[in-house]
Amino acid sequence: MSTQTKLTFKEKVGYALGDTAANIAWRTIGPFLPIFYTDVFGLGTAAVATLLLVIRFGDGITDLVMGNIADRTKSKWGKFRPWLLWTALPFGVALVLQFTTPDLSLTGKIIWAYATSIFYTLVYTANNVPYSALMGVMTSNVKERTELSSYRFFGAYLGGIIATIGVISLVDYLGQGDKNIGYQYTMYVLAFILAMFSLITFYTTRERVKAVETNNVQEDYDDLVKNKPWLILLFIGFVFVTYNIIKQSSTMYYFTHYVNDENNIFGSLTAWGGKNGLAGLYLLSLLVISMISTIFAPALTRKFGKVNLFIISILFSAATAGAMYWLEANQVGTMFVLGISSEFGAGLMPVLFFAMLGDAADYSEYKNGRRATGLIFSAGTFAMKFGGGVAGAITLMVLNLYNYDGQVAVKTAEMLEGIKLNMSLVPAIFVLVGIVALWFYPLTSKKMKEIEVALKAKREEK
Repeated sequence: MSTQTKLTFKEKVGYALGDTAANIAWRTIGPFLPIFYTDVFGLGTAAVATLLLVIRFGDGITDLVMGNIADRTKSKWGKFRPWLLWTALPFGVALVLQFTTPDLSLTGKIIWAYATSIFYTLVYTANNVPYSALMGVMTSNVKERTELSSYRFFGAYLGGIIATIGVISLVDYLGQGDKNIGYQYTMYVLAFILAMFSLITFYTTRERVKAVETNNVQEDYDDLVKNKPWLILLFIGFVFVTYNIIKQSSTMYYFTHYVNDENNIFGSLTAWGGKNGLAGLYLLSLLVISMISTIFAPALTRKFGKVNLFIISILFSAATAGAMYWLEANQVGTMFVLGISSEFGAGLMPVLFFAMLGDAADYSEYKNGRRATGLIFSAGTFAMKFGGGVAGAITLMVLNLYNYDGQVAVKTAEMLEGIKLNMSLVPAIFVLVGIVALWFYPLTSKKMKEIEVALKAKREEK
């Protein structure tokens, strides 16, 4: 079968549902876990910030290990696909445990939070590193891979919509006023959906690219640290993920406490809405515009090139996000306009990033005669999880700096200032650093065409 295969619509959709599954979990953890820990489970901001940073740093290391394990997996289904089958059920269980709240002492609660977070991140790694690498072996056609990445993130944002609707609409309904029970029962529903989608991806996709590999782990790591495009992408991925997660983590705090949305606005629009509905409507709006941005991603990439489009996306997204700092609590319409505008740029970033990781894998094969696809794509989950941990820590550290107390009903002006900064200037300033790294990224459109032609010729010789 040709590695230059033009993928069918069915296979692209099937692959996309794998990230729908992952993002049901990811978009539940990102926006809702910090406020769940501080306002429901009763942990302090400093404790949660430390937890997120420690867990995500250690988890980032396991991504590299999992990349090597996936590269050396041998099964009748290939290297990467079987992990979607093997992890489907544990993934759902891990999500449920993250939002389960046993009646423990404060020390016991912290131990529980660490244990369930470690389990969740290990299962996420075992699922998502091979899933990401799968894109690099479904086809070697650069344009097809960019389009597949577009499908993937359409599915990812769909997962976010499912997660957001699930939490906003079901926590109050299923808990009947008890958020501990409400969160846990909601996770049962979401866990079932993500497990089913993971299985669909396994059954609908195929692995085609079989490059020259090595059994020497040290050679793989040596190739990796000499792979300049990969090193730059690792940093860029960390930056944009941290940017996005700070904004997501701040949304519930922002609308719950700064805008003070406790009047079930979302519920007035739909029969099944719950409290903090304006925050839910805002998150849903961002996810919808992110999905729309994936549709435009291939055409915009052809017009500007991946690197230039990435720079434009960062500048536009950071400027509109930063402008939210100066909004008053009653300027809800402007909040939505700026937030949606910012998210269009932010929605393009992961599409470009994961397509560029495929380019980095091709570059490794072009330069070294071998490729460790799983190891290279582990940069994606490393950036997501370590960036997510840093983002959560930054969010909570800023709140701690402004003396945030989740158990106090009425927040002080000082607390609200910290919430406003997290929603605007803090992430905007952070993401601008990514532009500096992009100036040094060497894989231009012209260079990738040269690499694609050279690799095709090599593979046809075999």
